[in-house]
Amino acid sequence: MKLPHIAIILATAAALAAPAPAAAQAPVTSFDQLNTRLKPGDTVWVTDGQGREVKGRINSLAPDSLGVDAGGFRTFSAGDVTMIHLREGDSLANGALIGLAVGGVGTGLACLASADGRDEGWCVLAALVYGGIGTGIGVGIDALIPGKKLVAYRAPGTPGSSESRHARFSIAPVVTPRAKGAAVSFAF
Repeated sequence: MKLPHIAIILATAAALAAPAPAAAQAPVTSFDQLNTRLKPGDTVWVTDGQGREVKGRINSLAPDSLGVDAGGFRTFSAGDVTMIHLREGDSLANGALIGLAVGGVGTGLACLASADGRDEGWCVLAALVYGGIGTGIGVGIDALIPGKKLVAYRAPGTPGSSESRHARFSIAPVVTPRAKGAAVSFAF
């Protein structure tokens, strides 16, 4: 296989392996809907009407109250809660894919660029070895990073907070018969 064909294949594989951004669920605004977002055992941050935040593990969910173990059992009635945050679980797959792309695709492209058409077989082997190492490192780093804190419940009339707004940045490879490059976008 010629160098440009292998580079195009590797770039396409990396683009297809990249995880797509997922939109967060909107917070529920009725206490009796909490069971659609939360379950006993979840760790939550409950903010009361005076702005005090309590971190704890959910013991019980009822349509009009929430029981939380926060170094002692506490019960919050629906009228006392203004906001509940939940830490989003993070899949290790994105760390694995990023590690694979950096280790395998990066090594493969660098190797192919320096091979000058000579024995390209060892480039594939190097890409596989460093891809495996990169995957392991990516999973390890991803396991150390906690998920995002999301609003699971917002009481009616509570103004939206700035933390629910996020800037977005994306970059994607562009490979066509006439051009090769990257598409970059940034949005608020």
